[in-house]
Amino acid sequence: MLFRKIQSRIQQYLKSDPNKVLIVSGARQVGKTYIIRDIGGKLFRSYVEINLLEDSLGAGLFKNVRTVEDFYLALSMKAGNKMRDRKNTLIFLDEIQAYPHLLTLLKFLKQDNKYTYIASGSLLGVTLAESSSIPIGSIEVIQMYPLDFEEFLRANGFGDHALDELRQKFLARESLDEPIHLRLMDLLKKYLLVGGLPDAVNSYLKDKNIAKVRAIQREIHEYYGLDAAKYDGEHRLKIRRIFEMIPSLLENKKKRVVVQDIENKKGKRFSDYQDEFDYLISSGI
Repeated sequence: MLFRKIQSRIQQYLKSDPNKVLIVSGARQVGKTYIIRDIGGKLFRSYVEINLLEDSLGAGLFKNVRTVEDFYLALSMKAGNKMRDRKNTLIFLDEIQAYPHLLTLLKFLKQDNKYTYIASGSLLGVTLAESSSIPIGSIEVIQMYPLDFEEFLRANGFGDHALDELRQKFLARESLDEPIHLRLMDLLKKYLLVGGLPDAVNSYLKDKNIAKVRAIQREIHEYYGLDAAKYDGEHRLKIRRIFEMIPSLLENKKKRVVVQDIENKKGKRFSDYQDEFDYLISSGI
């Protein structure tokens, strides 16, 4: 399992008895579901995972749930005998953005205090921005990102001691021995090629095959493009166009969006695309 810094925060939440429900937000494929499943399955005797996106596309058990009682009924139909007492049962609501009304219900589920809850969501920033009934005082949202360089170093065999030594050298502005410097530069180049998405990192660690890594990256990039097109018709094409412009913008020295290029229309201003940029930022993609 890849080491993720966020896992200590999730463990702390699940081992305590906080007055808020933790929601892990992040783009697709950053590892939200995997890490919650791994930690939750180890800490709780009974672990119930419900993918609400799959439910919305299939049985729709939670589609019309608006009360705590209705939630428990739908939960019993899904989980069956897995539900035990609160201390031993974790309910994981995955892809909660599929049912925004359940975000509001989390407050009342927590107040009922029957089970322990945790949730995750993609495009959650968009859902939160668009909803007017989010129970702000009853949920805590933390953001999960792809692996950073330190996590990538850990995946490549660097332990706590080595990382502490590197950190001290950096803070003291001391140079590294040449072999260590060359090793770090080599891994930095690989990190820039592989990126921090767990599937891509695991593929690289297993096969050291950049072609396979690229295939995974292309697939996830396509998923992100589909997410960028989930807005309504008026904005969809502009959002997709801005998303597709990002690689070429990163290659540009100025790294600045020329708004006239979005629709090839003169006289356009950034304010004309404020909603589209806000959507992309909130979505985390």
